[in-house]
Amino acid sequence: MDLPHEARETRKIDTGTAEEEKGGENHCAEENGNGIVNPPGIGRSESERKIVNDYEMIRPHSQLPKPAAPPGVIGRSQSLPEKFNSPTDSPAATIGKFFREKSNSVSEAITKRISSLRNDVDGDAAAGDGGGVKEFNLVGLKVIKALKGEGKELKGRISFFSRSNCRDSGAVRSFLRGRNLNFVEINVDVYPGREKELRERTGGVAVPQIFFNEKLIGGLVVLNSLRNGGLLDAKMEEILGSKCPEDAPAPRYTAADEMAEVVRVVGQRVPIQDRIMKMKFVKNCFSGAELVEALIHHFDCGRKKAIEIGKKMARKHFIHHVFGENEFEDGNHFYRFLEHEPYIPKCHNFRGMVNDREPKSAGAVSQRLTCIMSAILESYASDDRRHLDYVGISNSEEFRRYVHLVEDLQRVNLLTLSHDEKLAFFLNLQNAMAIHAVIRIGHPGGMIDRRHFFAEFMYIIGGHPYSLSSIKNGILRGNRRPPYVLIKPFSSGDKRLELAFSKVNELIHFGIWNATRGSPSIRFFNPKGIESELRSAAREYFQRDDGMQVDLAKRAVCLPRIIKWYSADFGQEKEILKWIMNYLDASKAGLLTHLLSDGGSINIIYQNYDWSLNSS
Repeated sequence: MDLPHEARETRKIDTGTAEEEKGGENHCAEENGNGIVNPPGIGRSESERKIVNDYEMIRPHSQLPKPAAPPGVIGRSQSLPEKFNSPTDSPAATIGKFFREKSNSVSEAITKRISSLRNDVDGDAAAGDGGGVKEFNLVGLKVIKALKGEGKELKGRISFFSRSNCRDSGAVRSFLRGRNLNFVEINVDVYPGREKELRERTGGVAVPQIFFNEKLIGGLVVLNSLRNGGLLDAKMEEILGSKCPEDAPAPRYTAADEMAEVVRVVGQRVPIQDRIMKMKFVKNCFSGAELVEALIHHFDCGRKKAIEIGKKMARKHFIHHVFGENEFEDGNHFYRFLEHEPYIPKCHNFRGMVNDREPKSAGAVSQRLTCIMSAILESYASDDRRHLDYVGISNSEEFRRYVHLVEDLQRVNLLTLSHDEKLAFFLNLQNAMAIHAVIRIGHPGGMIDRRHFFAEFMYIIGGHPYSLSSIKNGILRGNRRPPYVLIKPFSSGDKRLELAFSKVNELIHFGIWNATRGSPSIRFFNPKGIESELRSAAREYFQRDDGMQVDLAKRAVCLPRIIKWYSADFGQEKEILKWIMNYLDASKAGLLTHLLSDGGSINIIYQNYDWSLNSS
C-alpha cells in the first residue's frame, strides 16, 4: 500500500517522530517469545521487515522517551485502528483506555465548572442574591445543581375533594402531578358518602377543596395565588413538614374479606390437578374431601365446621363446583378456585387475582358506575350522544376509575337488587362494557369479528361470566335466542338464570347501545325513573331519519332492522305498527294512522343497519 507523498517525506527525514506526529504509539519493540523484548529489526527476518516504497521503517528504541501528542489530538490507538500495535493491545484494552481518558477529561471539566459555580453562588449570596446558577450544560451532558434546602422531604399528606368532569378539579390534579407530589383525591361523585364530610370540613359542597394535612388551604384560586406569590413551597414546608394527624382527610379502604386469607393459605395445601369426571377432562380442580382436610388442618377444627367453612367460601364465590351442580359438599365432588375457571382469561375486569375486598352492595356499585359513566358522556360524547371520543375516554381519569370499579363486580351479590334496580344495572353495565370493549379490543369490522366482540369480551359478575350477548339475550331478554342462533345463552341449571327477567320489556332495545351508528343514542339510566327514560329513548330513536319513515304514495313504512331481528319481542308486524304509534311525533303518527285506517295493504321495509363505529 503506497503512502501519500507527505508521509513518505516525513518518515525519510525523521524516522523517530513520524509515527508520533501521525498520532500513533511506539511500535519499536516486541517480545521474542521468551519474554525478552527486542529492539526493532533485531530477531526479525528480512521478509518480516516493513518496507514502504523502498524505505525501511526504522522505529525508535523502546527505552527512548515518547513525545506527547499535541493538545486535542487523539492518538491512533484511541481511534481504534484495525491492526493493533502489539500482541498485547487487545480491542477491550484499547476501548477501555479510550473511555478512561474521555471520562477523566469530562470529570475535570465538571469539577472546574462546579468550583467556579460555588464561587459564583457564594459571591451572589454575599451580595444579597440567593439565586445563583442552578443548571449548566457541557457537550453531551446536562448538570443540574440543586441549592441547599430544595427537595426537602414532606412527611405530611396533600388531599383534595373533587367531582367528575370538573375543570378546576382536573387543574389541581394536573398541577400536583406536574410537581411529582403524592396526594389523595376524594371524588364525591364516586364516593357520595364523603359529601357530608366535605360540607363539615369546608362549610359547603364546592370543589376543589385542598388540604395540607388537616388544614384547609382552599380551591384553585388560592393555589394559584400561593404559587404566583412564591409562597407555596414555604407553606408546604411549614405544614407538611410534620407527620399527618389522624383527623386529616384520608382515603377509605374497603376491609379485606375475612375468607380471603383462608383461601390463600388453603389454596397452597389442596392438591390442584387435572382430572376426569363424567367422561370429561376437568382442569385445575380438587375434591371436596381434600378441601375439608386442608380446612381441618388449618383451623384445627372438626369435619362439620370445615364443611361449613367450605360452603361459605362457595357462597362468596371463591370456589365453584366444576359443573355447577351444588354449592359445596364433602366427598368426591370436584371444585376449582375462581381464578382457575376457564373463562377467566376473557374477563376484562379480572387482573391477575381475585378481588379480596369485602364485596360492596350491588346498589352502591351500580350507583357509582352510573355517576362515572355519566361524567364520561358529559366530556366525551356529542350533544346528541350518538358519537364518542374513544381516545379521550381511554386517557381520562374517569375511565381509570371505571376500570378499577368493575373489579368490585367479581363477587357482588346481584340477587339483592329490585326489579328496576336490576334492569338499570344491566342496561348501564352493557353500555359501559361496549365502551370498554372498543377501547381494549377494537370495534368489529365484519360479521366474523362481531362474535368476538359481543360473545367473548366478558366481565366476571357475582362469580359468573357475562358477555355483551349474554347480558342482552340471557338477562334482559329472558334467555331468548339471539338472531340467527339456534341455542339459548344459558342452559338449564345455569346459575345465571336466577337473574334473567321472566318477561321481556321491548323498550330495552332502545336503551341498549353497542357502539355502532345504527344503535340508539347511549344513555345511563336511573332505577327510580327507568320506565319513563326508556319510553323517552324509544321516542328519540323513532324520530331519527334512520328510525322510521312513512311513504303514503307507495303505502310503505320503513322500520329499523332491530324490529325485524327481535320480532319475537315486538310481536306481529301489524301489532308492531300500532305499538310504534305511541312513540311517534304528530306528523309521522298522522301518516301512519292514515295508512292503518283505510284498510289497505301496507308494505313494511326494513332499513339496512349501520355497523360502523360511532366515533367522533
